[in-house]
Amino acid sequence: QVQLVESGGGLVQAGDSLKLSCTASGRTFSDYDMGWFRQAPGREREFVAAISPFGRDTYFADSIKGRSGISRDYVSSVYLEMNSLRPEDTAVYYCVARGGPGNYDSYSTAGEYPYWGQGTQVSVSS
Repeated sequence: QVQLVESGGGLVQAGDSLKLSCTASGRTFSDYDMGWFRQAPGREREFVAAISPFGRDTYFADSIKGRSGISRDYVSSVYLEMNSLRPEDTAVYYCVARGGPGNYDSYSTAGEYPYWGQGTQVSVSS
């Protein structure tokens, strides 16, 4: 059974940095695209970042581009490091995975990912 488990969320102040981790189990994910989505209260789930197998390609939402990084360990874990956090980054962050590499124009589509974690809360105070 495939399972994705996120960790690293918490309450931080604006301007702080945070690193989220996701560990997958149930199979080897080295050939899977992995990434992150987030959902803020009252808002739709939105794409954050994704990384292709072996870290060859990375993709970021405009909202975090330039202040975040995504990496993976090529086996079963993916990481999202966010810097200069803002109150609008407050959301539940979900780890996702799909067989890869997928089409480059579908990385930001939630429906393209069959595997989702339970989410970890990130709260940024002003």
